[in-house]
Formats: sequence, structure tokens, C-alpha cells
Amino acid sequence: MRLSELEGYFESIGERAYRARQTFLWLHSGADSFSGMTNLPEKLRDRLRDEFFITVPSMAEKYVSKKDGTIKYLWGLEDGCFVESVVMEYEHGNTVCISTQAGCRMGCAFCASTLSGFTRNLTASEMEAQARFSELDSGKDISNIVLMGIGEPLDNFDNVLRFLEIVNNPSGMNTGMRRISLSTCGIIENIDKLTEYDIKLTLSISLHAPDDETRSRLMPVNRTTGIKRLMRACDNYSRKTGRRVSYDYALIDGVNDTLKHAGALASLLRNSGGHLNIIPLNNVPERPLRASTPESVKAFTNVLKQNGINYTVRRRLGSDIDAACGQLRGKRLQEA
Repeated sequence: MRLSELEGYFESIGERAYRARQTFLWLHSGADSFSGMTNLPEKLRDRLRDEFFITVPSMAEKYVSKKDGTIKYLWGLEDGCFVESVVMEYEHGNTVCISTQAGCRMGCAFCASTLSGFTRNLTASEMEAQARFSELDSGKDISNIVLMGIGEPLDNFDNVLRFLEIVNNPSGMNTGMRRISLSTCGIIENIDKLTEYDIKLTLSISLHAPDDETRSRLMPVNRTTGIKRLMRACDNYSRKTGRRVSYDYALIDGVNDTLKHAGALASLLRNSGGHLNIIPLNNVPERPLRASTPESVKAFTNVLKQNGINYTVRRRLGSDIDAACGQLRGKRLQEA
């Protein structure tokens, strides 16, 4: 619940507004029961317990990378669904990558999340719980949140919007919008909605190809939109919010990593004002696609450099713990 909704509830039962703020603070500091909210009267705690429940995921699995300290969680939800989140250490602070759906229906050819199908959307509380309980368990202060785990965030637009408002609240996790990244395969109508709401997060586009033929083969969403419409939507978002759009590009051996692809990508992004993230592909055993060779990556990025494209090659974190989202969930579902 939003703080304003809690305030409305407490007012409706004759309680003062500060009780709502007390409860909100408890909820977003990781309280797992109403009985522990010791500054609330016992009778009020009993009433809250009768009328509400608190979303508390159960930790099904946890893996810590010996290489870089990345932590991966598989969380069990109350209805038996499983989702994943990952805590990563960067120079600019600790980041948690969270899931927004149980499964995914986008069908991208390189992704593990879609292999086991789509089950349902996550609620705002289930998203926030991943961030909060990952922070509590890991002991690492989380400064950045990335919506890039299992699922397509813009396919769960209303719940994601509620989640953003809750974690942005100073009485909640107090995570500034500039510290939140939302990764999308490109649901254009909902990118346009983000633009209308003027939400100043970092919009990250899973691009992965510079032309419609290659991208439609990798990402079915492109078949109904096309890259030109996607880029127009991103330009509109950047102009309205003043925020630079980020573009993710996973290099896939023999598919999108040729010098021709590099040249086309440079032409596509040259005037976009965006930043390009080159990502080493996480190999998924069930998929035939493999990461590009170091030689191909170097040749590809040389073309980008020659064309003045602003890019970085992302570090590959958690490679020893199946940190590509969807892999742990898939294994658990196969076991079941």
C-alpha cells in the first residue's frame, strides 16, 4: 500500500495519521509480522493482523560468487511461485537486480527467463520485498535498484508504477529515481506512458541488434514495432525527462557481432545521445546461442570507437553461480 492509502485506512478506523507513518516505516524496514511493531497499541496490531498480511518471501536458495562476491537469491512466494534477485557490488554502490514477473512471455531467443513460460505478474510488495530482504540478508546497503530480473517490467506496468512510488518514498527505501534502472525489450506504448508520467529513472533498452531482420529473429516484440518506432519513443522519453537512455547489446557469436552489425549500430546510435552497454552473453544450456569470442568483441568495439560511440563493456558478474536470471527458477520448476 502507498503511504497515502495507509493514511486513508487509519483515518477510516479513527486512528491518527502518524500511526500510518509508523506502520509504513516498519513495513519498509523489513518487518515480517505486525506483532513486532512495538510502538503501535496491541489492540491496533491485532486489528492489522486480522485485516492485512505482510509479503515475506522465503529464501529457497542462495549462492555467493567466489569470484566477485555477487549474491543470487531464489525466493519462494506464498503461492508456490519462484523468482530471482541478484546483489552486485560496483564502485558506485551496491545494486540489487529484481524480478517483476514470475516467468516471461516475451520469448527472446537468448533469455533463460522465458524458457519455463509465464505464470503471473508480481505485486508491488513482492518486488519491494526482493530488494528489502536481499539487503537485510546480505548485510549490504542497497543504493541502486535494477528492474532487469525475470520478466518484462513494462508488461506489468501498473504494479511497477506502484512499486516505483513506494521505494521512492522518503519513509520507505528512499531510493531516488536516478538510482533506479528499468530494462525493457521495447513495449512502445508503455514507454510512451513512462514519458507522460515524466518518471526520471534510467530507461534501459534491450536492443541486441541494429536492424529489424536480426532483432525480430532474436526478439519477437520487434515484429510488431520495429527499431525506428522504438528509437522515436526513446528520443521522446529523453527529451521529456532530461534523462539519457541506455542501450544494452549482448554480443552473440555469428548472430549480431559482425563488423557490418557494428557499423549499423554506430549509425543507429550516433545522434541518440544515449549510452551503449556491451554485454557478454550469459550462455544458457537450453539455448544454442553462445557468447562472442574476445577477438570479435575487440573488433566490434573498435568500430564503435572509430565512430565516436559512447560505450562500456560490462563486467560479467556471478558467472560461477548462474547469475543470468531465470536459470535457478528453471531448475526448480524442472525438479518439481
